Amino acid sequence: MVNHPIPSEVANRLRKPKAGHAAIGGSLISPFTLVLGALVVVAMYFLGQRFMYGLGAVTNINNGYPWGVWVVWDVVIATGFACGGYAMALVTYILNRGEYHHLVRPALTASLFGYSLGGASVLIDLGRYWNFWHILWPGYAQPGSVMFEVAACISLYILVLWIEFSPAFLEHFGFKQLKAKLSKVMFVFIGLGVLLPTMHQSSLGSLLVVYGYQIHPLWQTPLLPLLFLLTAVCMGFAVVILEATLAAVGFKRDINAELPMLSKIGKIIMGTVAAYLVIRLGDLVVRGAIFQVFTSGVKSVMFLIEMAVFVYPVVVLSSPANRRKLSKLLAAALSMLTGAVLYRIDAFLVAYDTGPGWHYFPSAPEMLVTIGVIAIEVLAYIVFVRKFPILPGHSSTAAAE
Repeated sequence: MVNHPIPSEVANRLRKPKAGHAAIGGSLISPFTLVLGALVVVAMYFLGQRFMYGLGAVTNINNGYPWGVWVVWDVVIATGFACGGYAMALVTYILNRGEYHHLVRPALTASLFGYSLGGASVLIDLGRYWNFWHILWPGYAQPGSVMFEVAACISLYILVLWIEFSPAFLEHFGFKQLKAKLSKVMFVFIGLGVLLPTMHQSSLGSLLVVYGYQIHPLWQTPLLPLLFLLTAVCMGFAVVILEATLAAVGFKRDINAELPMLSKIGKIIMGTVAAYLVIRLGDLVVRGAIFQVFTSGVKSVMFLIEMAVFVYPVVVLSSPANRRKLSKLLAAALSMLTGAVLYRIDAFLVAYDTGPGWHYFPSAPEMLVTIGVIAIEVLAYIVFVRKFPILPGHSSTAAAE
């Protein structure tokens, strides 16, 4: 037998470490991070007033509208934006599509901060925040309450997310043996990481079901749990596309290697949004509420805008050629996210009518605090991707192993 020598270029490729996750390094100080820091300082100022003088000092909530934009953003919208880790766990581990594996950690990072800050921000929303522990304490807890289920699942999911993310810390600090041991039981936490968001995202819809006639018929339906779950899944996949694009632009990274996978994610988004629209519109027809689409004033306008931005990604992503273009994928993802945000704002605020004499519109301090919370999340993400192996790239020796 003759041993043929391996060409040098082939040998080099065989010896080359596989791409994994790597910290991108670089300075944490930039004009962008300074602006984010300023927004955080402004938010802290108004939060100081809130905790010293009460909710009424900075918010427009009242006895008719006991929760406002803080609750809707922190619990309802931000957790939807943070479903990237949940969505990628569905396709990577549950559907056994391992090709998406290197997209899991960036998505998980965004989920980590979205849920952690959402959970912490609940303290801002509660009037008697010092009693927050009552909801999970025996003797005070109400296990039959939908709110209890949401609070319990979100609290547990935050813990699960930190455990799922811990391999990035272990890689960074060189704890290989501990990472190997954790990997043997990680399947338990991956399972919980799929179960818990499924439960509490659907329960966000259940919160509105119990409101009955106080929610406008264009949004009130027994299918709210299913609709909220579908929008959460769509938001998770759309955030993966948005995050990958922003990381490529902001950190000057090559996204071409990820584009085929993002294209497949775009196809998943198209199918999921199409299913959502069929269920949503079919439900309106079955309940006889379809005729209120054009007769409900401002609510009709909001509903039509909401539907339009949901239809756009289905139309755009139905073309395989469009799914191969990053610009089209990004536009569709942004449209889908806008639709999901509007749906949740409409359902919790626009469609809610507690009776004559009560009105609500968020104050400027409320909005500035919300923007500040978002700024904290973005800053935390920048710090983590610069210091820890999160984004796909040529990894260190430990990550390659």
